[in-house]
Amino acid sequence: MKNRLKVLRAERGWSQQDLAERLEVSRQSVNAIETGKYDPSLPLAFRIAELFDMRIEDIFQKG
Repeated sequence: MKNRLKVLRAERGWSQQDLAERLEVSRQSVNAIETGKYDPSLPLAFRIAELFDMRIEDIFQKG
């Protein structure tokens, strides 16, 4: 699954660790999601969308 997480995080000047702390996950989880090695659970996807004030569909795309 493709996603815009790295771009959105960079736009805010956050490190992977910063984002991980905000989402209450590990930095490794953020890295795995950004690189497409791991798809977040639905609850985590909702937390990500809420944090960035966006719809899940605007952050994550199939393909």
